[in-house]
Amino acid sequence: MTETPYWVYILRCADGSLYTGITTDVERRARQHNAGTGAKYTRSRRPVEPVYRELCPDKPAALNRELAIKALTRAEKLALIGENT
Repeated sequence: MTETPYWVYILRCADGSLYTGITTDVERRARQHNAGTGAKYTRSRRPVEPVYRELCPDKPAALNRELAIKALTRAEKLALIGENT
């Protein structure tokens, strides 16, 4: 049995904040966030736009990477997505 690949993604919210999550389909998940059925955090910060995605081999790897990204400062996250601070 092969593992399902997961993506770690970062969304830019309408208020400029960044949200990090994991999914098997970034575009579908972004649509869910924009429809108000995603995370509670993004419901009041719509629309959201995917600005970063990173492929992980499986869910545990994605969860670990998500935690690592969430531990970054805003400046480090902006550098990760290729934006200057």
